[in-house]
Amino acid sequence: MSYDLKNIFEYFNADGTFLRGEPFGNGHIHDTFRIETKEEDKDDYILQKLNNRIFRNIPELQSNIERVTVHLRNKLSNIPHSDINRECLKLIPSHDGRTWISDRDGNFWRMYIFISNHHSYNNVDTPDKAFEGGKAIGRFQAMLSDMPGGPLFETIPWFHNIERRLETFMEKVRENPVNRVDTVRKEIEQVVERSDAMKIILRLGEAGKIPLRITHNDTKFNNILLDENDKALCVIDLDTVMPGYIHYDFGDAIRTAANTASEDEDDLTRVRMDINLFKAYSEGYLSETVETLNKVEMEYLAFAPRLITYTIAVRFLTDFIDGDNYFKIHHKLHNLQRARAQLRLVMSMEEQYEEMRKIISKLT
Repeated sequence: MSYDLKNIFEYFNADGTFLRGEPFGNGHIHDTFRIETKEEDKDDYILQKLNNRIFRNIPELQSNIERVTVHLRNKLSNIPHSDINRECLKLIPSHDGRTWISDRDGNFWRMYIFISNHHSYNNVDTPDKAFEGGKAIGRFQAMLSDMPGGPLFETIPWFHNIERRLETFMEKVRENPVNRVDTVRKEIEQVVERSDAMKIILRLGEAGKIPLRITHNDTKFNNILLDENDKALCVIDLDTVMPGYIHYDFGDAIRTAANTASEDEDDLTRVRMDINLFKAYSEGYLSETVETLNKVEMEYLAFAPRLITYTIAVRFLTDFIDGDNYFKIHHKLHNLQRARAQLRLVMSMEEQYEEMRKIISKLT
């Protein structure tokens, strides 16, 4: 579907004149466009059509992002030599003062300043990049640890709640809505045999041993921007910033930062967790958070990648069984391909788990 991007752009208080708009990035959820402006001395922008089928309360979603970015920008303003518009997202208000608009067709849109001269990676090929990614997420969490006001809205209820995800998964297995269950019996068994062990983080939270914090909840590595020198720059894609356990952020970052293959790799022999990248990421992350986290949180950091990789596998497999209604797909077996790759990555983490625990123990 095509959109009148120039008309939508002009709803916002942008500093610059629309030149052109092109699709940008490879996100699964929203439709994203880079808007170039005519003036060389003006910013470009990121314009997004928001998926309100997944994010059902756009005002709450935008309120979360506004609160978080305002707090981060205030923090950065007190750090000498910070480049605030590159180190933190900036929402552009509409002419009526809101951070989003609804067009005549009922579509919701928002706009950010485009962060120039950045690098974004789907795969991480050096420990230095992994370290910088860990530092970026660690700093993000640490800077939000004292954000004032009440809790953030839960933009997607139970997003990383593995009990809820497994309940939904088993419902879809029983319903078998598009007759795919028989084709994934092996994968279903792999999910079920790990299901009880994966509930430990929830149990620790329920017991009061780890606190709910402000977490990003979608820290795949391409949501971390590095600068032109591949140093930590900015954390993006703040749709799922809400209350959560720090293990969700650490785990999802390792899932992508330390994976030797892509998220949807079809050659499973290429999928494994690189322990050296895990170590480097952990060093960067803990360099920013070791003074913030409690002992139990740190004790279970090594388990976190297993949990989140498993959770993502469950989500991909659920969507495949349900007929591909959530994630964007590029071919009819795409969600199954993704699920298989994530399950293989879980197994690689299990094989290296004791070494992962030793690394975290030495760093804390």
